[in-house]
Amino acid sequence: MSKRNKFWLLALTLVLSAFLAACAGGSDKEAEKEQENKSGEAKEGGDLILDVLSDASSLDAHGSNDVVSSNIHANIYESLVKRNDNNEIEPSLAESWEQIDDLTWEFKLRENVTFHDGEKFNAEAVKANLDRIRDPKVASPRFFLFEMITDVEVVDEYTVRIKTEYPFAPLLAHLSHNGGGMMSPKTIAADYEGMENDKEPGAVISENPAGTGYFKFDSWDAGSQIKLVKNEDYWDTPAIVDSVTFKVVPESATRIADLETGYAHIADPVEPNEVKRVNDSGNATVNQKPSSSLSYIGFNTEKEPFNDVRVRQAIAMLVDKNEIIEGVYEGFGIPAVGPLAPGIFGFNKDVPVVEHNVEKAKELLKEAGYENGFKTSIWTNDNQQRMDTAILVQQRLKEANIDVEVEVMEFGAYLEKSAAGEHDMYILGWSNPTGDADYGLYALFHSSQKGNPGNRSFYENPEVDKLLDEGRREADPEKRFEMYNKVQEYLVEDAPMVFIHHQEYLTGVSNKITGFDIDTSGIYQLKNVQFVE
Repeated sequence: MSKRNKFWLLALTLVLSAFLAACAGGSDKEAEKEQENKSGEAKEGGDLILDVLSDASSLDAHGSNDVVSSNIHANIYESLVKRNDNNEIEPSLAESWEQIDDLTWEFKLRENVTFHDGEKFNAEAVKANLDRIRDPKVASPRFFLFEMITDVEVVDEYTVRIKTEYPFAPLLAHLSHNGGGMMSPKTIAADYEGMENDKEPGAVISENPAGTGYFKFDSWDAGSQIKLVKNEDYWDTPAIVDSVTFKVVPESATRIADLETGYAHIADPVEPNEVKRVNDSGNATVNQKPSSSLSYIGFNTEKEPFNDVRVRQAIAMLVDKNEIIEGVYEGFGIPAVGPLAPGIFGFNKDVPVVEHNVEKAKELLKEAGYENGFKTSIWTNDNQQRMDTAILVQQRLKEANIDVEVEVMEFGAYLEKSAAGEHDMYILGWSNPTGDADYGLYALFHSSQKGNPGNRSFYENPEVDKLLDEGRREADPEKRFEMYNKVQEYLVEDAPMVFIHHQEYLTGVSNKITGFDIDTSGIYQLKNVQFVE
């Protein structure tokens, strides 16, 4: 590995570790409190039930880019490498790797690993997966993770070489993403056959997904629940519980009631105003985890009047993000100045802050020809925090005679319609599981990523495209840092979205279980969960 790449990886690890340590202050005390509440002896087996807000949109590892689906993928599929609690890259399905030259990485794969359907994991399986995610016919929303790859070469049964178009420093970080999860070549072949018979890409895979993970697929009752069962033939230490059921429970009050009565063992999310109730219940506690994610309000920049930067800037000034953080999130999380959280490589701490300023906003609207306001709509899915945010935005925009209709829809339909550009304004979030600016910026703002991959603002700026492309090709971390800082300055000026905050994940956890965690990108860690009695 080149010295520059080694330096970049070390710098990224150090800055992320410092951020997480700072944000998680007091976590040791929280862990002690959790253990005090969970008296009893741990046991194996049992059926773990999670009440979750929304259903997955796809069980194809390449077929979606939302956290809800990723939480299922992370338990079925495994990637070549993974990240530990200190955000360091560790072996997973690859036992070791080395950089042969600036454009070539070689991976030695783990032997004696089988997929859930009995297929062998080997170099051919890796090639099948990485070729598929880059196949234009599949049109994967996670293509951006691996579009720099030009060739996947099978050296021998357990050795694979990955070649890139240009030196790409965060390749290992991207390979740790669950979008790089390995699916059975048999299911991939069946899915291609389904596509030939006019089925959507991923439709066949979603019917019976097969990975190498510690849980395997059992059933999916769309809109109701997904059940996974323990993989008894797992190559490493197996999971402890017998099964995991993700129940779709849109109503927050029902999730909390289920948690308190024992009908569920994990409730996600817990609304901020419910934290005290859960912690005082004697039946459960709230796991609080700082995140690398962003909550935001986006504009469809291809639609009037949001194709006028002055209108977007005005709304950014009308929205009171502190009111949203305090009123909706009860103060959990930190205000966002841009799209990247502190601690993410490339974060610009000096980017200009957009202040709440009604008078200035009215001046900008007048310049744009909207002195008397206009009518529009804001979309959100059936998430209480986002719905509450929409109401506050509706109220604030009234101050400038902007009449906003709030539209709420089911998550899957919401993603589909917003990807198609049918919206005016919308509320969403974006996590950053790689810890790098490329992941936090490329999918959201590069013009090639419009729609499903992430750029639902349909934002386009040639200078931003150029910087994001160069940032992917530059190995020098200092130069990359400068490029991403400049991108964030453009984004604050162009205002394709209003950056609200970097949230804190609030998850209700029953005192009947131990070993649960959630990472900074919102992915559940369920392998070590076990019941106590």
